[in-house]
Amino acid sequence: MKTKFLSSSLFLSIIALFGIGLVQVYSSSYIFATESYGDGLFFFKRQLLFTLLAVITLVGVIQIPPELFRKWGWAVWPAAFVMLCATFIPHVGVRVGGALRWIQLPFGLRFEPAELLKIAFSFLLASLACRHQNQLKNLKWGWIFLMITVPLAVLLKQPDFGSFMIISLVGVAILFTLGLNLKWLVGAGIAAIPALYFIVWNVAYRRARVQAFLDPWSDPAQKGFQVIQSMLSVHSGGLTGQGLGQGQGKLFFLPEAHTDFTMAVFSEEMGFVGLCALLGLYGFVVFRCFQIALAIEDQFKKLLVLGLTLTFAISVFINVGVVMGLLPTKGLTMPFLSYGGSSLIILSLLFGTILNVELND
Repeated sequence: MKTKFLSSSLFLSIIALFGIGLVQVYSSSYIFATESYGDGLFFFKRQLLFTLLAVITLVGVIQIPPELFRKWGWAVWPAAFVMLCATFIPHVGVRVGGALRWIQLPFGLRFEPAELLKIAFSFLLASLACRHQNQLKNLKWGWIFLMITVPLAVLLKQPDFGSFMIISLVGVAILFTLGLNLKWLVGAGIAAIPALYFIVWNVAYRRARVQAFLDPWSDPAQKGFQVIQSMLSVHSGGLTGQGLGQGQGKLFFLPEAHTDFTMAVFSEEMGFVGLCALLGLYGFVVFRCFQIALAIEDQFKKLLVLGLTLTFAISVFINVGVVMGLLPTKGLTMPFLSYGGSSLIILSLLFGTILNVELND
């Protein structure tokens, strides 16, 4: 097992995504870093450090005895919840863009607890499904309901609607897999309509994002600016792209060029061919993870891998949808491609767990 993972197609694909992400951070952030920090490699050097730590974490998680996931995996959820609450503590939590989502760390680094909460949810549901399956299937929730909904309410308080939606969608998918009666799922969907109206349309900035999605040209200088610039960058890439480093959107036209909208920069520089190749790599990773989940007989491992795979796949889908103008703007990074240490470390935990299950099953 110590070296078996080196021949895993999933492991090699993940390493390839780490490498592509490094190149993308360099390309998308160089101009911004030069103007803002006087060092064009400011973000790249940090991302290189994050990537090295992430690879070490990935390999480390692969070595963990699998039985520890079953025994203690559920504990990641309350631990992540505590860190989530810590964002509201003065001088601990950091407010960026009106949201309290980060914890301040030494050396100017930050950590986003919601990233950990997203993968912790799969550990929690897999544990609950094995220990309390009848309660889940028959909706006899009680304390289980509170354990899940209270952290989700805190996410909305930050606010972090994107993470809230990802966890909710993963939860519905897992419950469906467990055989929850379809009438309960349909009923929950109907009941969610007024709740979503209250959460989205009743909040000014979220309503503005939906309006910008429906008609970005109605306010091209404000509400629709991000999505218009993103679509222009994607369109400018054409078939084969402008070439690595030659994109124009990142020259202060496209907001968040090295984070939320880095896929637009990639599309402009690599073109439709490069975009298809990259999405094909993402697709292969998701497909391989689903293959692993289907091949596993142990229910805990099957649900764990399924939940983690869905968490990753939904994150990719939402980011690509936003960049293409197919979904309302949402502050979610593109896994592996966007700058950020929290995301990379959590991705290494996610895929380290899946690889651990693959190699030990």
